[in-house]
Amino acid sequence: MNSAVHTWPIEDQVAAISNGTTTAEELAGAVRNDIVRAEPALAAWVELATDHLAEARIRDESGQSQPLRGISMGVKDLIDVAHFPTRAGSATTDDHAVDTDAACVARLRSLGAVVQGKTVTTEFGYFAPGPTRNPYGNGHTPGGSSSGSAAAVGAAAIPLALGTQTAGSLTRPASFCGATGMVLAHGTTSLQGITGLSESLDSLGLLTRTVADLRHVFASFTGRTIPDSRRDLPRVCLWAGSDLGLLDPAMARLIDALPTLLAGIGIPAEPLHWDDNIRTLADDHVTVMAYEAARTLDTVMAQHSTALSAPLRELVDSGRSISDLAQANALRRRSELQGGFADLLADCSVVIGPGALGPAPAGLAATGSPVLSRPWQLLGAPVVVVPGARDGSGMPLGLQVIGRPGHEDDVFAVAAVLEPALRSMSAS
Repeated sequence: MNSAVHTWPIEDQVAAISNGTTTAEELAGAVRNDIVRAEPALAAWVELATDHLAEARIRDESGQSQPLRGISMGVKDLIDVAHFPTRAGSATTDDHAVDTDAACVARLRSLGAVVQGKTVTTEFGYFAPGPTRNPYGNGHTPGGSSSGSAAAVGAAAIPLALGTQTAGSLTRPASFCGATGMVLAHGTTSLQGITGLSESLDSLGLLTRTVADLRHVFASFTGRTIPDSRRDLPRVCLWAGSDLGLLDPAMARLIDALPTLLAGIGIPAEPLHWDDNIRTLADDHVTVMAYEAARTLDTVMAQHSTALSAPLRELVDSGRSISDLAQANALRRRSELQGGFADLLADCSVVIGPGALGPAPAGLAATGSPVLSRPWQLLGAPVVVVPGARDGSGMPLGLQVIGRPGHEDDVFAVAAVLEPALRSMSAS
């Protein structure tokens, strides 16, 4: 086997298996070697599979044409994988292995993917960090809660990983770790077998190395046709963050440079004028998440309160103080603004804005602020984080491309041309 095949684009890896250049077993072994080499610096994995080569061998022996045949993936440890426990980043959970895969894992296996293991998450997907470090700077947070998945992909140790998002659990680590990430539109795929926090907010996420890889995985996973290029690039609205938080100077400069950058690649752009609604959504997200998390974690709190982190206990306490009326009003406003957002994007097909307030903050005791993801998560919008930009010290800066459910082709059309432009800008 060409020793670099496992670093190729996902579609090329699958083609290499089909044409006999390599085998799924060889690919799985090469990826495992990369995982083991990177792990002392990353601490991205909770547990590695012992049957990855046997699973890959099944892909070889079947001879079946599959869009993800032999592609290795990591699975966030909020998501069930058969024969692994689902620890959810907590010492309070059952350490017995589950019997069946989550629906999303079963789907990806049916497409030919090979599970390499479970990746680190924060405690129940909230703020208390795990041991994972940022691949671009070991003294910096990888973000949360899909930290292990984003770090492993950002370090190029694995081509595909699963994550989840309730607030900024995937967009933030993707932005911090230089990975491409996607939050699937809320309610568009089964969350069976996933430990969640908030039924109104929890969404599945995908992480890959590039936009092209992400497009291929998303199209395969959903069974939809997503063109790899388009002539009619959508008009975009530029979002500067609505003053939800203070942007790092490097991120502010990147946002300021976007109009010129987009004009150079043929994307028409205009400012987004929706700040009051975005601030309302951000505030209501906090209400909805706390209210529902308090009820989701009620039994855990009753049985293990002293073993839980202070931030998680505070979330539950906050949620218990929120009235049913306040929750109902927040969800009513969400429904109204979902209609307004659809009207807004009828003319301006996607929104581009910062994926996080800036590069990954120094220190491992916190995971950074999710505030820039809160409005879009409450709307249930599909979001792709596009990597490629860097600050002056080389730390990644990700941008969010936000669209409408059912219109993911617009999101990918913009992301596909934005990624090389960001990489070129950082290289110059």
